[in-house]
Amino acid sequence: MSNQTQLARLTPPVSMDAAPSRVKVPTLSKRHKAAIIVRFLLNEGAEVSLSDLPDDLQAELTYLMGDMGYVDRDTLATVLMEFAHELESIGLSFPGGLSGALSALDGRISPMTAARLRKEAGVRLYGDPWDRLRNLPIEALRDLIEAESIEVAAVTISKLDVGKAAELLSALPGEIARRITYAVSMTGAITPEAVDRIGLTLASQLDDEPPKAFAEAPVERVGAILNSSTAATRDDLLQALEDTDADFAGEVRKTIFTYAHIPARISPRDMPRIVKEIEEDTLVAALGYATEGDAGATTEFILENISARLADQLRESVEERGTVNARDGEAALSGVTTVIRELETNGEIKLIRPEDQEG
Repeated sequence: MSNQTQLARLTPPVSMDAAPSRVKVPTLSKRHKAAIIVRFLLNEGAEVSLSDLPDDLQAELTYLMGDMGYVDRDTLATVLMEFAHELESIGLSFPGGLSGALSALDGRISPMTAARLRKEAGVRLYGDPWDRLRNLPIEALRDLIEAESIEVAAVTISKLDVGKAAELLSALPGEIARRITYAVSMTGAITPEAVDRIGLTLASQLDDEPPKAFAEAPVERVGAILNSSTAATRDDLLQALEDTDADFAGEVRKTIFTYAHIPARISPRDMPRIVKEIEEDTLVAALGYATEGDAGATTEFILENISARLADQLRESVEERGTVNARDGEAALSGVTTVIRELETNGEIKLIRPEDQEG
């Protein structure tokens, strides 16, 4: 349980009458002790965020810290020991409020249920709405502020980190970016309450978006399916897509990665690492099956970019195995590309992007 949670579990308010200059444990309420702990943590250079406490507790803590004089070393040690003992005695703590519960259950309850609970509780359940907005990708922020007034956009830019604000302005049309930049100069007199209301309004728009049934975009889903299809099926479906929607087919082609794409998409220095991860039977079957056309060129690319000794061993194994039927061959080619994609996902290799090749 956090220090803030402990501070919120204090006894009822004490009088704001002047406290004695020096206080000892028997005369201290829990709120006095909380003030001592906060002061101690600040002295030690700890980052103590109290903004999640109710406003009345924040105010009372401030009054107490201004009203107290000093405590002796024995009193300080006793208060710290009591606080440490209370923390150690906690067996299990639950998240505070619906916001914490939703965070703890993120990904474990259905998106529809989570969206309904968020909407019922209101955007304030997330605390500071600007924290949500700052974490949005640039594309989402751009779409959000393009639909708002220049004044609202200026406030939004002002609440972002400098680097992200610059990136966002670069993503906007020049005229709009210039108007927003000028409007920032007129935000000097805006009140914190107005900024908070703007943040709540923008954040509420995020909750109005219905949950999506699929995490991946249609292009990615179709590409994944075709990646796992046989070459004949893949070519046939791509041709059908070309005839129906050429733009969509073009985007799908960018997501497809097959055995024949290896020379163009894989750096030669990564081939030894890749070959090491592929089961020998799978690799031998793939090399023995892919002997002609683009697939044959890939086989030569693989053998040329591994050690000569290993390449000779694989050639001998291919010869010993003999002819590979289409079913086993297609499965082997798919097995090779699956290993490559897993290595890319784990960050162990990096595929060359089609757009980089076009440049």
